[in-house]
Amino acid sequence: MTDSRVVIVTGGGTGIGAATARQLRAAGHRVVVSGRRPEPLHLIAEETGALAHPSDAADPDAVAELVAVTTRTYGRLDGLVLNAGTGRPGAVGDITPEDWATVMATNLTGPFLLLRAALPHLLEARGSVVAVASVAALRNGVGNAAYATSKAALLQLTRSLAVDYGARGLRANSVCPSWVRTEMADWRMGRFAQDAGLGEGPEAVDAAYDEATRLTPAARPGRPEEVAEAISWLLSPAASYVNGASLTVDGGVTALDPGTAAFKFHLEPRG
Repeated sequence: MTDSRVVIVTGGGTGIGAATARQLRAAGHRVVVSGRRPEPLHLIAEETGALAHPSDAADPDAVAELVAVTTRTYGRLDGLVLNAGTGRPGAVGDITPEDWATVMATNLTGPFLLLRAALPHLLEARGSVVAVASVAALRNGVGNAAYATSKAALLQLTRSLAVDYGARGLRANSVCPSWVRTEMADWRMGRFAQDAGLGEGPEAVDAAYDEATRLTPAARPGRPEEVAEAISWLLSPAASYVNGASLTVDGGVTALDPGTAAFKFHLEPRG
């Protein structure tokens, strides 16, 4: 990549995507933020000078237009941040086929479609891809079948780029965050707070985060900016020999052996 790069960030209106857009713009790069909701995208564009282009990542025509607009506007495309994502709770016996299809369309098929559309430009630029996966791709949780499966598949999709196109200069890596305080995670913590009897509102959400990260060595959720730092580094020439990697940005949670948690905490099942 050149010193000033052109990067598309999907899911760029909030959370990790918005934080990544801010960091890339602050470093002088040209950024296109994309997502389904126009309002947060335009707010980020006004704040940072990024280009907002609303689109549905699971729509092949919309994805092709996103790439076309980017290359028409800036003349090149150097990087992708595959951050758009969604989740639906449920074990295999509980989740509906419709919810399963929604998660796969956004978390897996959407990145595939964007990669296909962007690949010629990325190869020409000897560019870089960073997929935002999750620790759920590495360690499963209760009632998380669709999301965990989609993120594990996203890891392999990204690694396939490194294997198939690394000799042509393309780098493709993933970050695997744990709990990060984003709009999507706040919603999930709000549900958890109600289910756990912690109440409602911002204080209950804070309490839910505290409980959910109690076993995390960092003892707190992450900040979007902390994940954005890792993404920005993986996109940069500083990571020129990093390809096909999965970088955990998780406060150390995947380093913990859950079989030893009872040595420090008194654990009881909820039901």
